[in-house]
Amino acid sequence: MRTDERKLLAVFEQLAPEQQEKLIEFAEFLGAGDAVHDGPALAAPEILPRPAEETVTMAIRRLVRTYPMLERRCLMAEASQFLAEHALRGRAAQEIIDELEIVFAGHYRKLRDVGMRNAE
Repeated sequence: MRTDERKLLAVFEQLAPEQQEKLIEFAEFLGAGDAVHDGPALAAPEILPRPAEETVTMAIRRLVRTYPMLERRCLMAEASQFLAEHALRGRAAQEIIDELEIVFAGHYRKLRDVGMRNAE
């Protein structure tokens, strides 16, 4: 086993079961790959409804599906920071999800505005 794998396993084993599950979900999210818009025109996002009992990880997945034209790498630092605030600092999921929705929508607006300027 590599050093980084041992380090990750040691951290994982120190977490509570609920935090372990969140870490696994986040790792799956990171491993899903980048969704990049490569078409000529930027499609409008298909806003998916927000379930009443949504976890932060589920919200990230929903927002990635809502905004497939965004590069995940651009969002990764912010999304992981929000997830850490929830999992490790105990910030309320609803509050984190509200902020994640604002972040994703903001990145979409920036991408759309850049596309509009480039089309002119």
